[in-house]
Amino acid sequence: MIAATRGIPVALTHVSKSYGTVAAVADCTLDIPESAFVTLLGPSGSGKTSLLNVIAGFLRPDHGDVLFAGRSVLDVPTHRRNIGMVFQSYALFPHMSVFDNVAFPLRMRAPDLTSPAIAQRVLQTLGMVRLAGYEQRLPAALSGGQRQRVAMARALVSTPPLLLLDEPLSALDKDLREQLQVELKAIHREAGSTFVCVTHDQQEALGMSDLVVVMNKGRIQQTGTPRALWRAPASAFVARFLGGANLVPARAEGAAWRLSDGTLVRAGRTGPGANGAAEIVFRPEQVAVATAPADGLNHAFARVAETIFAGETARLVAT
Repeated sequence: MIAATRGIPVALTHVSKSYGTVAAVADCTLDIPESAFVTLLGPSGSGKTSLLNVIAGFLRPDHGDVLFAGRSVLDVPTHRRNIGMVFQSYALFPHMSVFDNVAFPLRMRAPDLTSPAIAQRVLQTLGMVRLAGYEQRLPAALSGGQRQRVAMARALVSTPPLLLLDEPLSALDKDLREQLQVELKAIHREAGSTFVCVTHDQQEALGMSDLVVVMNKGRIQQTGTPRALWRAPASAFVARFLGGANLVPARAEGAAWRLSDGTLVRAGRTGPGANGAAEIVFRPEQVAVATAPADGLNHAFARVAETIFAGETARLVAT
């Protein structure tokens, strides 16, 4: 078992980073609790990887500060920040075996460790990412998914207090990806480190994280637990991006909302609307389909225009 360490809290205060006239990160403030598993989630170009690189020290922000355990690290180079990093591009040493790639951080950071101790830790970590028996292979002899798991093992082997992961499961097939999501959660609990992960996969973020940070166009749109974001999205973007929610225009009518077709709806949560106008948000799993007509609140007539079979579920497109 990986020896437990203590994670560190990370704070970003009004961090901005631009490339010319393009704002990759715009005034982002975020508190990452000690030993939490936090995921930066957003579409391509949302700024999540740039924000991760600011935390790592690969990018220096134009404005704002980055603090580890309450101390600014803006002037601390990456190799002195005591972090682990899993890159989307693997970044393995091509001339080193799997064993030597994984052992490299231990040899650099813990020169007093004996060779047997290093070997024990490396073999244990390779077993954790299901690469036992691959110790002597070179990266060129591995599949993309296997190289990604070597990169994960290399970052985990020295149990740093902060581990940064840039799309760590992107190269894996669906079954292995789902298995490693469970294993990553277990590794996080055992290691005790603070994990900050980047992904564009909503289910991956919701399934692994203590906190999810939804980003778009360089800005943080909402931060919260997976359950809170799912149940109470703060904006139309968050609602659509997390699980493909349906949004329908409506106007306030007493304690309920009137849709454009005349249907009367009572929402579980309400927020302020301009001049009584708002959007009703509901998710596919909140809809029950009935063939017999029904009257009253939260019933509507619709025509099923398309049925999309998806194995365990079917998606209905209704108009």
